[in-house]
Amino acid sequence: MLAQMIYPHFHKDFVSYLGCNLFALLLLLLALALIIQHETHTPIVISTWRFIEAVKVAAWHVMEEGGSAVDAVVHGCSTCELLQCDGSVGYGGSPDESGETTLDAMIMDGTNMNVGAVGALRSVKGAIEAAKLVMEHTEHTLLVGDQASQFALALGLPGPANLSTAESLKAWSVWRESGCQPNYWCNVVPDSSVGCGPYRVSHLSQRMTDNKCEIFDRTDSEQFGSSSSKAVGFQNHDTISMAVIDKRGRIAAGTSTNGASHKIPGRVGDGPIVGAAAYADDDVGACGATGDGDVMMRFLPCYQVVESMRQGMDPASAAKDAIARIRRKYPSFIGAVFAVNRLGVHAGACHGWLFQYSVQDATMNDVQVFTVHPDAQ
Repeated sequence: MLAQMIYPHFHKDFVSYLGCNLFALLLLLLALALIIQHETHTPIVISTWRFIEAVKVAAWHVMEEGGSAVDAVVHGCSTCELLQCDGSVGYGGSPDESGETTLDAMIMDGTNMNVGAVGALRSVKGAIEAAKLVMEHTEHTLLVGDQASQFALALGLPGPANLSTAESLKAWSVWRESGCQPNYWCNVVPDSSVGCGPYRVSHLSQRMTDNKCEIFDRTDSEQFGSSSSKAVGFQNHDTISMAVIDKRGRIAAGTSTNGASHKIPGRVGDGPIVGAAAYADDDVGACGATGDGDVMMRFLPCYQVVESMRQGMDPASAAKDAIARIRRKYPSFIGAVFAVNRLGVHAGACHGWLFQYSVQDATMNDVQVFTVHPDAQ
């Protein structure tokens, strides 16, 4: 009352003052909520499968040493190559039809979009290191075969080395004794579904139906051709794909694999193809993929994931969308992707198998493995 006698407009101005400050307080609380919601979990390392040692090595590089995302990916994938992760990465795994092991790898720098890759690499064990040499010392993106090996050796990588082992040669021998089954041939004679080659083409002008590549009927999932039953499964993963965001927010992604078992010599899978098994962009995030590479590479799923996130999708939705695009055309394919945005928010999606991916970020004391179940159809 005294205040109103001294200042008649006190009550009115006080209410106005209080209202304005309540509004300001609400704005402050909203801002704090957004900050918490968008709290970053970087630096972060993500890898397909339970490749825990590879993730630890990469995480140590960026979190303890403050290194770059590119080097962390190379260190992580190199670790898997040395450990011969699941027999699907590095030397001594996945012999081709001639019994030889060859390697594919890629590294991508999301800061400047530079890429280096090698395919069908022979005589050199360090596939991801060879890919990095392509990125750093050439204006090319992909080198393949003997020439890629010569390039890597000329620039100082150890070798030449024998990429076969007693185990890989034994696996090849067992495959030969089993009538070369399964294999990746179709529309040839003799019938590739019952015996070994050499094969040849017959009736060039007429489509064969008794030994066809089963990809013609897009309405019947039983008719879809997929190499998944031949080389890819939960116990035979086929690729390490890794993404890293370092302390400076730089993003890189990379892959390494010895490809599909019993592949036709010269086959290059999705591993070294930009946007297929991996993709990175500092402005958005990154993606890694694994699975039936001959099918998945036709859709560039990791490029799709990153572009979907660029358009506003969250990582989970972007990952599911990329898998759904493949599934619509190839209902029986087997594959998976992980997605991570530039804040370190991550998710995975899969089809045809149970998928796991490994993560270590700035909030974790150790690697955590996340399990992803295929969506119900």
